[in-house]
This record gives sequence, structure tokens and C-alpha cells, in this order.
Amino acid sequence: MAAEPLFALRGVTKHYSSGAGDVVALRGVDLDIQAGEMLVLLGPSGSGKSTLLNIVGGLDRASDGQVRFGDVDLVGLSDRALTDYRRRSVGFIFQFFNLCASLTARENVELITEIADDPIKPADALALVGLEARLDHFPAQLSGGEQQRVAVARAIAKRPKVLLCDEPTGSLDSVSGVRVLEAIVQVGAQVGSTTVIVTHNAIVADLADRVARFSDGAVASLTPNLARRTPHELVW
Repeated sequence: MAAEPLFALRGVTKHYSSGAGDVVALRGVDLDIQAGEMLVLLGPSGSGKSTLLNIVGGLDRASDGQVRFGDVDLVGLSDRALTDYRRRSVGFIFQFFNLCASLTARENVELITEIADDPIKPADALALVGLEARLDHFPAQLSGGEQQRVAVARAIAKRPKVLLCDEPTGSLDSVSGVRVLEAIVQVGAQVGSTTVIVTHNAIVADLADRVARFSDGAVASLTPNLARRTPHELVW
């Protein structure tokens, strides 16, 4: 028998009200995410993939449907319970690094470790992403790729069950992008996180165990990746 999925999404819809009327971002999405896998959500801007990531991560709520994390339906959680879910179970990496400019790399990671139940020491988390020599540097003293690796270290320092990455290489050059993807793959495996990456860059899909292609708010296809590559094998 197949293992129960970590996430089970059924009939997930999301709509927003705007001045022009109702905007539908997701249209009845059904999707299982397996524990320990790397899933890439691929598609153009506006196709619904970031909306789905935010719902899975507890940053947003579905308008309808079920979003089950184990035996818990995230849609029905109170705001307080949803905050606790994010704090305990989810690490986020965004396109823009969102580091505190007045804090060092070490101190930026400490922001997370101070509220985590069983954190990795900040220096150890930064060493995992190759920044052991940059612990006391401020963001302005780091390259864009280094800042994003600080963001990776911050995300994984609380040992999250789920690592959610929204266009993590979108603002980086190819060399920096490869190093960031290498850090995500490596630390995700070491921590044991289930990793979901949102991207419009089809090259990144080569890293995945499975690829979900989004179009117009729905999953157009879900396919296994039979020729998975390492970050350094990617051709940009």
C-alpha cells in the first residue's frame, strides 16, 4: 500500500474580491504531496502556483475544499492554530530575501531559532549552506546569492517538516542560483523536509521528484521526473 500523503488537497478553490469583480486564483485543485519528496510547481505568472503554496504554508486560506496536513484540515484551523502550524512545521524561502538589514547573518537566523522547539544552532545552520565564514557580516556586506543562502539557513534552522520556496532563484544570476538550489537540496535532505518549489523556470523542474504544471488556476499535469539532476547539472 502507498504511504499516506503528508498533504492531501481536494477541490481547493481560492477567489478574491476586487473592484473589477471576483478573481478566481485556484479552480478545484486536487493534489497529494508525499513526505520527503521534492515537488516543483511549474507555470507562468498568474497560474495559481504561489497561491497554492501560500495555502499549504498557512499564509492564506482556501475559499473552499480541503487542505489536510496529516490528519489536520488546515482550512478549519483557528488563526492561532494556523500560526502555531507555521511556527512549528513550515520553513519559507521567498524570491526576496527579507533579511533584517541591521542584524548579522547569525542574528537573522537567531530570529527563528529563538522561537523554535528543537532548533539547529545558527552557526551550524549557516555552515550547512557554506557561510561559516560570514556569520558576523551584515546583509549589505553579502552578495545576493549569499543573502538568499542566509534565508535558506533561517528557514531550515527550526528543522521544518515542510520547506516552501517561492521563486528562490528569481532575482539571482545563474551561478548564484545554482548555489542556492544546491543549498536547498542539501539541507532539505539533511533535515528531512518535504520541499515544494514554485518557479516559472522549467530548468528548475529537473531537480524534482515530481512536477505539477499549473495553468489557469488548475493542475494541468502531474508527472514523475525520471531523469532527476543535481543543481550543478542544470543548464541555464
